[in-house]
Amino acid sequence: MSETPWYNRGLVSSLNLRQKTILTIALTGLVLLIIFICGLLTNANLPTDFSIKMQPPSFQHLFGTDWMGRDMFTRTIKGLSLSIMIGLVSSVLSSIVATILAFLASVNKFCDEFVSWLIDLFASIPHILLIMMISIGFGKGAFGVMMAVAFSHWVNLTRVLRAEVLQINTSEYVALSKKFGKSKLWIAKEHILPLVLSQIFVGTLLVFPHAIMHESSVTFLGFGLSPHEPAIGIILSESMTYLAMGSWWLAFFPGLALLIVVLLFDIIGDNLKRLFDPSEANN
Repeated sequence: MSETPWYNRGLVSSLNLRQKTILTIALTGLVLLIIFICGLLTNANLPTDFSIKMQPPSFQHLFGTDWMGRDMFTRTIKGLSLSIMIGLVSSVLSSIVATILAFLASVNKFCDEFVSWLIDLFASIPHILLIMMISIGFGKGAFGVMMAVAFSHWVNLTRVLRAEVLQINTSEYVALSKKFGKSKLWIAKEHILPLVLSQIFVGTLLVFPHAIMHESSVTFLGFGLSPHEPAIGIILSESMTYLAMGSWWLAFFPGLALLIVVLLFDIIGDNLKRLFDPSEANN
């Protein structure tokens, strides 16, 4: 009889699939929370020391130093915290827009056609171009980027919620409520909203990584946050000048850290989807 592999032993192996999913969400969320809090506690105006500028990674400076002698590890954590904050606000606003439009589509046929037309319109515009235009319209900066990401990421979630709301509207208990004289607002609040809350919650988390990546992208291109703000996009944009000089760490570590944060949010979103939707458990 074969011996049980080491990775199947211990406490984790005794957990069922649901418990492992919850544990994964909790640990991943804890890592992101630590990054966010550490970034908030870090002073935005980092001290400069030109005597140690452009130093490669070492035990003293894990991510090296930049052209002004600032610690790149501290700058990266601060930038990630700012990206998480922007992603949080943007994804919540985006979900609110998606929810409002989905419920609006259920009012009547005219509203449904209008929402469908609006979805097709925004989906037809290149994503980055749309974010740039909205960001410029709101004056760029952190507020402009948050508004740009929020008003460009609602399309997919609106499609899902619209289909779900329209399906619920055809159910027997909704028809029975209408016969009892219940208003559409009452039906939306009592019948539809509780059933789509899980989709809204999961959809918000799945929008999160896209919001962070697009915020960094438009900032890198110069249409996002201001140069004085410690954003990952700014750090990557500034590092391009020094890559030819062999200062690879200026772009490598911030870019890798951003990728890890995005993957962590993807892990949380995928596991929450499995948790709320049993049909996804074996996928």
